[in-house]
Amino acid sequence: MNASAAERSSRWVFHIDMDAFFASVEQLTRPTLAGRPVVVGGSGGRGVVAGASYESRVYGARSAMPMHEARRLIGPAAVVVPPRGSVYRVVSGRVFEIVRRFTPVIETLSFDEAFGEPPELAGASAAQAEEFATAMRAAIRDETGLAASVGLGSGKQIAKIASGVAKPDGLRAILPSTELEFLHGLPVRKLWGIGPVSGERLGRLGVETIGDFAALSETEVASVLGATVGPALHRLAHGIDHRPVAERADAKQISAESTFATDIIDLTGVRAAVSSAASHAHRRLLDDGRGARTVVVKHRLSDMSILTRSSTLATATTDLGALTAAAYRVMLDPLDIGPVRLVGVGYSGLDDVRQDSLFPELDAAPDEDDESSPAPTSVQIPRGPAAVDDWPTGTDVAHPEHGHGWVQGGGHGFVTVRFETRATGPGRTRNFRLPEPLLTRADPLDSLDWDL
Repeated sequence: MNASAAERSSRWVFHIDMDAFFASVEQLTRPTLAGRPVVVGGSGGRGVVAGASYESRVYGARSAMPMHEARRLIGPAAVVVPPRGSVYRVVSGRVFEIVRRFTPVIETLSFDEAFGEPPELAGASAAQAEEFATAMRAAIRDETGLAASVGLGSGKQIAKIASGVAKPDGLRAILPSTELEFLHGLPVRKLWGIGPVSGERLGRLGVETIGDFAALSETEVASVLGATVGPALHRLAHGIDHRPVAERADAKQISAESTFATDIIDLTGVRAAVSSAASHAHRRLLDDGRGARTVVVKHRLSDMSILTRSSTLATATTDLGALTAAAYRVMLDPLDIGPVRLVGVGYSGLDDVRQDSLFPELDAAPDEDDESSPAPTSVQIPRGPAAVDDWPTGTDVAHPEHGHGWVQGGGHGFVTVRFETRATGPGRTRNFRLPEPLLTRADPLDSLDWDL
């Protein structure tokens, strides 16, 4: 054993991150997609990428990117499938069940990320910590077929950064003796809690790396980032991270907001700010795994007063078009309320039921000049027989002879179905002339072929 492998740490925290989770689950349950550039998300004009396989990232596609841009980058090879929240939730649950066998307490961050601090690793060597993580990763792959990357360090900050370095399908343990060297060479935006706005402020001061940030005085940090957040981030930059790993309660609201250097004075500016905040909050909503029924828009005025308005949909949804349209309906005009310095969008009424819209065009944001546009709704795609030509790409279907499959495409009175599940390997396609009474909608969970 070399000296580095024998180095011990009083505390080993791990961060586990499932690789390209949404897209990997699609490739797992639809084996024909393995090795192909898969993007998960809405395919309409306002569609956003919720997940991108590593094959699609080669082209520059990534999460939170507009879908039309991802399609343009990848070209004809792109495979776009709608998100299937119920499947991701079940797979996530199984992954974390496996992780809990290795350590009883985990702190989940989203569908595909969690922290853990195994008690038996207190005072363990780097080699022992890596052996632990290797066994955990192997169990996840053996039992789910999915790859997980794991980072290890003396605290959450180091562990989370290390897992990112380990991707894809890797393991990285940062030794206590090398943590500061590892940390200080990284871009300052890698520091957990430094976002675009604070990163820009620091950049104007010439702070490019975490090491540059650590070299600032406490007074300088407080003046740039505030007296509360600044010192906390400064400690993290010095490798001081004593935050415990603890189970998290489900959030009651997910939100995003931005403060602007110049007050917004017209409705066009507010609309752009609402769109941006809705999109950022939507990413967190997808990570959370629940749908939202209520949309709240927050306006902070130049006099620091706060005005909020909310809109409640008929059902919980994760459709960005429906959520953004609801936000537009209740945003306020600066001509009526005065200049606006902060805009935020929050999603509440969170529900485990993920309902995707059957008619996304009805959920799209209304045209600014069209006051007759219908209010956004979210309609549960029903199981059972479908209307003629009503077979959206990605729909799970069943046939008494061919089994479980999914719609690859169709039109002009025909539908093409690929019949396969996680257990079958790549399946064969069948073309059906519509209507086809033997072809029915199916439960997406059947594509897992697991005992649930």
